[in-house]
Amino acid sequence: MSYASLDAYSRKLRGAHEAAWTGATLPEGAPRRLISASWERSIQAGVDPENTAAPLVYDVSRINDVRESHPLQPLLPLLAGTLTTMADASGHVAIITDGDGNILWRDGNRTMMRRADRVGLADGHKWSEGSVGTNGIGTALADRTPVHVYSEEHLMRVLHVWSCSAAPIVDPDTDEVLGIVDISGTAPSLHPATVALVTATAKLAESQLTVRMYERDERLRRRFDGLRDHAGILVTATGRVIAGDPGGLLGERIARPAAGGRYVLPNGRAVLLEPFHDGYLLRVTTESAPPTLQLTFLGEGQPTARLGGRHITLSLRHAEILALLALHPRGLTAEQLCFYLYGDAGNPVTIRAEIHRLRSQLGDTVGAKPYRLTSPVEADFVELRSLLASGDPSAVARAYPGPLLPRSESPELRRARDELEVQVRASLLRSGSPEDLWIYAQTANGRDDMQILERLSTTLPTTDPRAITARIRLRSP
Repeated sequence: MSYASLDAYSRKLRGAHEAAWTGATLPEGAPRRLISASWERSIQAGVDPENTAAPLVYDVSRINDVRESHPLQPLLPLLAGTLTTMADASGHVAIITDGDGNILWRDGNRTMMRRADRVGLADGHKWSEGSVGTNGIGTALADRTPVHVYSEEHLMRVLHVWSCSAAPIVDPDTDEVLGIVDISGTAPSLHPATVALVTATAKLAESQLTVRMYERDERLRRRFDGLRDHAGILVTATGRVIAGDPGGLLGERIARPAAGGRYVLPNGRAVLLEPFHDGYLLRVTTESAPPTLQLTFLGEGQPTARLGGRHITLSLRHAEILALLALHPRGLTAEQLCFYLYGDAGNPVTIRAEIHRLRSQLGDTVGAKPYRLTSPVEADFVELRSLLASGDPSAVARAYPGPLLPRSESPELRRARDELEVQVRASLLRSGSPEDLWIYAQTANGRDDMQILERLSTTLPTTDPRAITARIRLRSP
């Protein structure tokens, strides 16, 4: 695109910004569809275009620990070497983030990095769309595709002097986005062709990850081949089926397994999951598939359980134990359960007595050494975690009637309850529709949530009964 064309496009974008915030029709040809979709997500997330910098999520003192624990850490020298020379020579900044858009590493032209510091384009700052609106890093994360975001295409006005090209790095093992490679610079100096460089760099990282994955698989297969008994299916820690299933009964992947549990094959046969080096063996059992344990623990109602269709009446303590075992599928010792339930003041003897009483209701569904759930589990709070990871705010709103076991004083469950509440609220504020927000506003914590109510009162038509209700609640003492 020529400079004259860019000037014309910039003028259209300035008008489009005003239209987007007033709900008017966007001018033809500006912004392009990828950017208009990003603007819509950003506006729904409540991003203020007058914000001046990205938020800091990792203090400088912590950033090294975060890098060391990230799956991309072994590749950082390779990626840095690929990006830095080009960025420094051309007056740009090279960036690598994690899968949430948090900057793990940055280098490049020193003058440009000082300018980048002013907007938080630096180590430890968050650049997801929900934090700073449309930008190369956040939009590449949201769309899982390489993008170039030019100047006024950014939602925040302070970024209108910047352009950026970014591409996602997708883990070949899990298909999750591990991070983003990005090159940013001031608008006139960054050519859209830079997106080809970051795309090639991301592909280089993915190829290295693929090689490492195949090496891990081969080591696991060699150990599997050394077994005298091959009556099993070999599965990686992430659920990929890599040996022992010549008929392809399981397909390429199963749900990420948990040690000591059972898995039901598509033909109805049950298999036991056994830890095997860095993966698992699925061994066919002669037992019939155990009944499914269904737990409904979200919201203000009485916590309920069903086992194979049979209703189980639960005390709060038994509900707490089942919730903890569902959250820790590898199992817990009596001491761990005691600490999670009572903190330092507990007594493991009490836990053993409670487990004995719980087994009188559930039988072998509660295993021992360590304590664990041996039946397939369908829990509303576990399903909610999966929905939060999928990024579907409407599904999240429908699946969340309220907090996890709200009467529980267990330290571990309070932590899990608060974590779910924060994640649900953030998901809905970031990308939920007014309908989603209204559903949340009916929950115990949502009824008096000022930010939720303000969003409803301003996004819904003024005569909408939901907007009227929101305004009434806002005025209530």
